[in-house]
Amino acid sequence: MNDMDQPEKVCWEGDWIVAKKRGRWEYVSRSRSIRAAVILAVDDGHVLLVEQYRTPLSKPCIELPAGLIGDDDGSEGEHALDAAGRELEEETGYRADRLIDAGEFMSSPGMVTESFTLVIAKGLTRVGPGGGTESEDITVHRVPLDAIGAFIDGQRNAGKAIDVRMLMLLSADLLKLAKA
Repeated sequence: MNDMDQPEKVCWEGDWIVAKKRGRWEYVSRSRSIRAAVILAVDDGHVLLVEQYRTPLSKPCIELPAGLIGDDDGSEGEHALDAAGRELEEETGYRADRLIDAGEFMSSPGMVTESFTLVIAKGLTRVGPGGGTESEDITVHRVPLDAIGAFIDGQRNAGKAIDVRMLMLLSADLLKLAKA
């Protein structure tokens, strides 16, 4: 019998995470099947990135703005685009004229069931300071796209973690390196 034929077993459940096992595979999922919205916000040749301390990594991480969809009580039916607009403004202080659903993606399919909707934000207007909610301490970076590689290298050299989604911003340079 292979792992797909085995029943799923909940090993531990916390407020936000559920540890599960199916056959020999151990993995985690978010409680209540909550998903995330990740925002690619590019404006005037710059991309908006956020930096925040991530406890599992024990250091700050450079990321795209993002947040959970329907995680507050009473918001269980929240749409991904609504969550993305809310999170973009909370985290960065920018509001988008237009939000585009670019599809659902899996975060790390060998270990977690979490998915996220990638949302492209267009027509950005600064409406506040950003920085997140009172429980967050977010630094906003507005980075020129033509300097993204140097920015990420500098942040990595400064000891910060780099979220895997940064690969999409580096992809053109990585493909040139792979072809060389």
